[in-house]
Amino acid sequence: MNPVTSRTARSGAHPANANAAAPRAPAVHPSKVELRVLGTSVTLREHIRKRAEQDLGIKLRFIVEDGLDVQRHGVMHPERYEIYDQWIHSIDCLWPAHALQPIDTTRIARWNEVNGLARTGRIDVPPGSSAAAAGTTATICNAGSVPADRLFVQPDNSLSREPSERISMLPLTHNADSFVYLEDALPPSLRNGEESWAWLLAPELAGRVALQADAAIGAIDAALAVEASGLMRFENIGNLSIEEIDALIGVLIDYKRRGHFAGFWSTFAEAADLMIANKVAIQSIWSPATIELERAGLHFRLACPKEGYRAWFGGMSISRTAHGRVLDAAYEYLNWWLDGWAGATMARQGYYMSNPARARAQLDDAEWAYWYDGAPAAAELPGPTTRHLVRMGQRRDGGDYLSRMGRIAVWNSVMDEHNYLVRRWTEFMRS
Repeated sequence: MNPVTSRTARSGAHPANANAAAPRAPAVHPSKVELRVLGTSVTLREHIRKRAEQDLGIKLRFIVEDGLDVQRHGVMHPERYEIYDQWIHSIDCLWPAHALQPIDTTRIARWNEVNGLARTGRIDVPPGSSAAAAGTTATICNAGSVPADRLFVQPDNSLSREPSERISMLPLTHNADSFVYLEDALPPSLRNGEESWAWLLAPELAGRVALQADAAIGAIDAALAVEASGLMRFENIGNLSIEEIDALIGVLIDYKRRGHFAGFWSTFAEAADLMIANKVAIQSIWSPATIELERAGLHFRLACPKEGYRAWFGGMSISRTAHGRVLDAAYEYLNWWLDGWAGATMARQGYYMSNPARARAQLDDAEWAYWYDGAPAAAELPGPTTRHLVRMGQRRDGGDYLSRMGRIAVWNSVMDEHNYLVRRWTEFMRS
């Protein structure tokens, strides 16, 4: 069962240096208050759970599900979790369902450090970066579910970008996603061309293509590919009409029946397995999957499509059922994510943090230069839980923070016709 969403409903509804850093002394809750955190494997990682428990002196239970189940259970069962950990665009489903309570920013110690990308829709260049030194600025794309538009809670409980002291979700991790391909498998007809979403539909790669299974994300990747291939034009690629959805699904079903798609994935582990097993040569991707590809020794590239990236912002919200000491613990956990250690481990996973200066203090110069500045790795760099991940001399695909986050084609989105899209996407998946 999918929540009914609409623009009207939304507007009116109520092992590295960081690992070595000394943990904070357990704060409060010596009786081990338990927080249940509902989310995906992207951020609900065991090393993060252990570190947070150690620092905060509370018990954390991570409820790890795929993206669709997280969203569905978040809407339908707010009594089963205290923290909802997913994407800001999912607020378009949870807020109208009254599953969440507003977050009081006066209880977020580092709220003023959260960058402008989530708060205003403008990019703040990370302090200490090469772009900052050059005085570079950028504006951001307004297609899709723009984080700032659903961040602040208004007196009537609607959401907008008008600042207030209450927010729907604490913005934390974010990134610019695209697709990944095996360099050796790329045919000569594409090898010398500029990277494009159209490659996902290239006939030369038929039978070796995979897409994300989540309708809200996979359909946008597919729409970017269809438009880049010149098969359709969309009025707003982040908010397709019923007619556009029908036409898009028609194209995709035709490709699927011709054997173009080799698979679909719901988790980054599934995405990595598809490529490691040599079942696909090109696919949409999430950053943690590229870590597994690195470990497997694959020669791949994360594309910087000429059309731009599909961007997302993740964060955490509080269930409407949380209260008392458990609610206090929820705020401690949210604050912990802005202290720096979590931002550093997310950087080693390829993600950016909403207050990068704190993460900067937990990364060494070579790590910061690689992950945020796009510079060649000055040494072998660690992953989130491994001593070695990035080879010396390697560059991050796409470049520095501004080059990546400043080239967004569309934000992840819950469209006005989300329910219809899910039904038609399911038909495509089953065709």
